[in-house]
Amino acid sequence: MADQPLTPRGAATYQRILDAATQEFAEHGIAGARVERIVAAAHTNKAQLYAYFGNKEGLFDAIFFGSLERIMNVVPIDATDLADWAVRLYDEYLRRPDLIRLATWARLERRPAGHLVDDPDRLDDRKLRAIAEAQAAGLVRQADPFDIMTMVIAMSMAWSPVSNVYAATAQEPAALHQQRRSLLHESVRRACSPEETHDSLVSHGTSPQ
Repeated sequence: MADQPLTPRGAATYQRILDAATQEFAEHGIAGARVERIVAAAHTNKAQLYAYFGNKEGLFDAIFFGSLERIMNVVPIDATDLADWAVRLYDEYLRRPDLIRLATWARLERRPAGHLVDDPDRLDDRKLRAIAEAQAAGLVRQADPFDIMTMVIAMSMAWSPVSNVYAATAQEPAALHQQRRSLLHESVRRACSPEETHDSLVSHGTSPQ
């Protein structure tokens, strides 16, 4: 983006480019996205887009990293209640399915293995510290905090746009979404409960509820 502050008109153009490009990249991926379609939808021109973002890759970066920050800020982790966090992630995927599609394209076209982004760009330090603190307090089962986080996120994405079984939409009946939320909440709660809680219940002939 240009170093100089944007005028109100420039800021509006900048946002239109971001909005149009988000839809374009979410639908077509990085390689399939076309700058011509983006500038047409944003009612601007290529010169303006390149002045702000450098090139198509730079535009995708701006949108992709912005989407990661949105998830972190809109759905902050509560490691003392990972089940609730999973449900809130489920709801965010319903509101913004494009965010999941962007991450999927990044995985397919950029990082087929390992972390999705370089270490300096990772935004999970806060989440991992929160999980480790909850483990130390006896609220979350003992395991690598990264693996716990990964598992909970994966469970929250069971009905997301990247599901190879079924992708939910916000237009489905509210009762159906509530049914999934309840199942997700209970499943994550059981999966993340401390082992001693589970073992204690089993030893007394009681199943964890």
